[in-house]
Amino acid sequence: MSEVLRINPLRCDAQGLCAELFPEWITYDDWGYPIIRPDAIPEHLRDHACRAVNSCPRVALALVKR
Repeated sequence: MSEVLRINPLRCDAQGLCAELFPEWITYDDWGYPIIRPDAIPEHLRDHACRAVNSCPRVALALVKR
């Protein structure tokens, strides 16, 4: 089963920690908010995705099953 990252834009306040921890998958827009690739997270990058999710200070990032 594949998993993808999802962002809750109402909770996010653009601190940028997720993109710092998982730059392979998350970049910034012009205002500093995350842009997340819609693809499934490869198994070898799952730990990086989990670290970004667990470090989000606003609990705006989630790893969800497709």
